[in-house]
Amino acid sequence: MRINDNVSKMDNQSIKGETKMKGKAVFDILLLIARPAAGKSELINYLKGIPLDERIEQFHIGNIKEIDDFPMLWAWFEEDALLAKMGYPRLHIDSEGFFLGQHLWDLLVERIGLEYLKNLRNIPAYSESFTTIIEFSRGKEHGGYKSAFSHLLPQILEKIAVVYIDVSWEESLRKNRKRFNPDKPDSILEHSLPDSKLERLYKEDDWMEISQERSQFLTIQGIHVPYVVFDNSDDLTTLGGDALGARLEQVLSRLWVLYKNPIT
Repeated sequence: MRINDNVSKMDNQSIKGETKMKGKAVFDILLLIARPAAGKSELINYLKGIPLDERIEQFHIGNIKEIDDFPMLWAWFEEDALLAKMGYPRLHIDSEGFFLGQHLWDLLVERIGLEYLKNLRNIPAYSESFTTIIEFSRGKEHGGYKSAFSHLLPQILEKIAVVYIDVSWEESLRKNRKRFNPDKPDSILEHSLPDSKLERLYKEDDWMEISQERSQFLTIQGIHVPYVVFDNSDDLTTLGGDALGARLEQVLSRLWVLYKNPIT
């Protein structure tokens, strides 16, 4: 099987088949980024609990299709543990639980793009009825968001809006400890990192650096991408309920205005 040819074919099909409907009432692609345990998955979980018609009206979110790099990353951990058990070299993760190379962080973003292309190919009327929600975290230690963004597909960048969930390092550390479930290390909502690894990988991020150039829009690969900041310093994503809904509606309403009025 020639994987490169198949990826290129899907890429070309998406370019030919994609039309962004001007009257569409939902975001095409929403990217949630933040430190670990900041509330990304909790926001998605909250949105999934809102009836579709209400979700479209309040939040401009259609049918939800998630693309999260954590399951991909965790599969590497499991595969390398099995390879080591079998006596073969590890492919992705060393014995201390760190990537064998920084390029693997960027490979995860490339995989996100591939999953998006497969959704376009496999799901009828995908662009018309779904909001793709992508989520990941990146720290300066492995290139930050600057490196990750350089690997996003143009087809994604042309349709994306960004929400940065803002929490302090201390809050990220607190929630990372709190959500730990040793029986479910592969769970999106309950996985955790040891304190030392969290500090090394994620204590410093580059959000302030990449967002300071222009208010309300990031420049990624020459494309102006709208963004907003969701303040979660009070951990509203854990509390949930009407208060979370009100804040999220306010934030996404601001983002929607930017999304429908792009700059060139």
